[in-house]
Amino acid sequence: MREIVIVGGGYAGFYTARGLEKRLHRGEARVTVVDPRPYMTYQPFLPEVVAGSVEARHAAVSLRRHLRRTRVVAGAVTTISSADRTLTVRPARGPDYQLRYDTLVVTAGAVTRVFPIPGLDDQAFGLKHVEEAVAIRDRLLTSFDRAASLPHGPERQKLLTVTFVGGGFSGVEGFGELLALATALLKRYPEIGFEELSFHLVEARDRILPEVSDAPGAWVVRSLERRGAHVHLNTQLVAAEYGHVVLSSGREFDSGLIVWAAGNASNPVVQRHTDLPIDERGLIVVRPDLRVGTEAEVVPDVWAAGDDAAVPDLAAAPGARTVPNAQHAVRQGRLLAKNIVASLRGRRTKDYLHHSLGVVATLGLGRGIFQYRRLVIKGFPAWLMHRGYHVLAVPTWERKTRVLAVWTTAALYGRDIVSLASVQHPRDAFVSRGNPRDGEVTAGAPSSGPRP
Repeated sequence: MREIVIVGGGYAGFYTARGLEKRLHRGEARVTVVDPRPYMTYQPFLPEVVAGSVEARHAAVSLRRHLRRTRVVAGAVTTISSADRTLTVRPARGPDYQLRYDTLVVTAGAVTRVFPIPGLDDQAFGLKHVEEAVAIRDRLLTSFDRAASLPHGPERQKLLTVTFVGGGFSGVEGFGELLALATALLKRYPEIGFEELSFHLVEARDRILPEVSDAPGAWVVRSLERRGAHVHLNTQLVAAEYGHVVLSSGREFDSGLIVWAAGNASNPVVQRHTDLPIDERGLIVVRPDLRVGTEAEVVPDVWAAGDDAAVPDLAAAPGARTVPNAQHAVRQGRLLAKNIVASLRGRRTKDYLHHSLGVVATLGLGRGIFQYRRLVIKGFPAWLMHRGYHVLAVPTWERKTRVLAVWTTAALYGRDIVSLASVQHPRDAFVSRGNPRDGEVTAGAPSSGPRP
């Protein structure tokens, strides 16, 4: 049976596998997805996971549950050799091994772009995976709990200071949602005043949200500043050691939570550990029909799409490439499945062509921005459009139903503000057995008195 191997279970990989399951005849080919994570992350929901508006598990789509005829291999691909049609797979445990393929689909996605900034690796969170979004939310909730019991001073102020680096969609949406959560928390923490919150958004360019035009981008900045945020444009993060933030503008402050959302970089496996053709940015060179190669020369039986591929944007100016977002990755994955099946059966493939439907972003509960060409919608209607679009776009009716149920519950009863930061160290309670350290009183510790 022909082996079709998909590297990466993100948007493009998931939709490619799903489309192949629908189109392949039984016995025609076997589909395998290789990914370290057993789920596809619906990244547009991560800002709402940060704010507690979407449950973390609802932003993750199980590969094994929804790809029922696809073999799922839990492991990371470390090398790709198209010359001998093999991959090297590194499982979570055990030695590396070789995996052969007849048709290869590379949808490994991008990684977070970082710079050698002192303290960044030790202090910052990313915002690309569900685990990171949950940790950011728990850190804010825990900081509120701690700050409420402290006197006014530097330590309390540090706990109530949040810094986001990166003014793209991921950074702005996460920042806006976390700011909305912090503002809502003040009702439950009378010990903390609004003036004590200190939220900073740092962007190296002279504007945020480059996908929208200048005027809507400037409106977003004004909207965030009216809500008490500090937006630092033309500014870079210089250092973050021990939570002490130093900006290129000369401003310095202590921050208890630092989130790095300063864009994507090419996948190291694609950039340095493959013999596939890549461009100057480290992305795989593909033709308009998503085959790997150029118009003059094609790599046999290898396809690519998503954030790790330089896909020609036929709807834009000549030489343009599609931007790395979910809108393109989902549609490229669907076309990949059709083209692979067409190629197997000796039919013609189709080129990828997609005209943008516009861009929409959430800025916090009840706030948003939408733009389609010259049409700009702001505020509550744009926020409704954001939720409506993404609940339709998230894969499977099961996930749509769960997300809608959480939104309905939140509308009736408000946000859930319980921090589960302790799940990151689940054995601590068992190991300590409730025994407090010297001078510490532990809630729930067993009584030493006689039992009835």
